[in-house]
Amino acid sequence: VQLVESGGGLVQAGGSLTLSCTASGFRFDNYAIAWFRQAPGKEREGVSAITTADGARYYKDFVKGRSTISIDDARNTVYLQMDNLKSEDTAVYYCAAETTTRRDPAITVGTMFRAPHAITSWGQGTQVTVSS
Repeated sequence: VQLVESGGGLVQAGGSLTLSCTASGFRFDNYAIAWFRQAPGKEREGVSAITTADGARYYKDFVKGRSTISIDDARNTVYLQMDNLKSEDTAVYYCAAETTTRRDPAITVGTMFRAPHAITSWGQGTQVTVSS
């Protein structure tokens, strides 16, 4: 089971980036896939999530209205498009996935966001740097 993030980079404030999270070794069927970020000196925090069982999408308030999470089933990849980027969006972005076969998808996302430290499988992350 492996997750690989990509798509980060250096962008000016107001610009856009699309991050990718590709899974290998498993399919995203009946999974909650979530994006997190961690800025220097700060705790890892949830950003957005998608649940494949019902297609629901979740956004934290600080990205709501300027981010879109989507999935390409054929490529087994989840994307996070971020627009109108701000300097405070600078962080390493990670994705994580948890199965929803034994738990309600919404509860799974809530648990992932509340307790990222309990997630055992992370990708290497991708750096997003927004210059002001």
